[in-house]
Amino acid sequence: MNYRAVVWSLCSLLLLWGCSSAPLLQPLPPDAVVLAFGDSLTAGTGATPETSYPAVLSRLIGRTVVNAGIPGEVTAAGLARLAETLDREKPALVLLCLGGNDFLQRLDQAKTGENLRSMVRMMRERGVAVVLIGVPRLGFGVDVPGWYAELAKEAGVPYEGKLLKRILADRSLKSDPIHPNAAGYQQLAEGLAAVLKKNGALPK
Repeated sequence: MNYRAVVWSLCSLLLLWGCSSAPLLQPLPPDAVVLAFGDSLTAGTGATPETSYPAVLSRLIGRTVVNAGIPGEVTAAGLARLAETLDREKPALVLLCLGGNDFLQRLDQAKTGENLRSMVRMMRERGVAVVLIGVPRLGFGVDVPGWYAELAKEAGVPYEGKLLKRILADRSLKSDPIHPNAAGYQQLAEGLAAVLKKNGALPK
């Protein structure tokens, strides 16, 4: 056995893995279902159903995007309903956007993170792709907790942590202090479409 060749091959693979800029998603076929799972930011509070981000995203990417947003939901409730929702909708990919109500209710952030981690784990175990969306703590400025990015890195899933922070820091893109307006949701949908393209779910 040529051990030098084996070592060189292993080193080359490690370099390739280390240089990967983002986790890759499988291409979404035309009939794929994308599940937008979250709270009022997903439901589209502050705009009409037609201008919610899932509706806009569906038009942008030419795929069915199911709006599974429930206003006021905390991560514990999201975890409790996730399995049934996955069974019903059978998505190829989930856009997970939860945590804002945990922050507003000053719930334990360690538990919030663990609930999200359990949701990501459940989806990965079912072979469902996930994109994690970081949510700002609006009662504490407009900062997204760093553990969102850590959770995504740990799970090996694509992460978007800048869109909501930028949108909710711009008064012209908000309908009230904590929700985007139609223009804000449009920008959120466009940004998420770009994330899907960047990670291979859609052609560039």
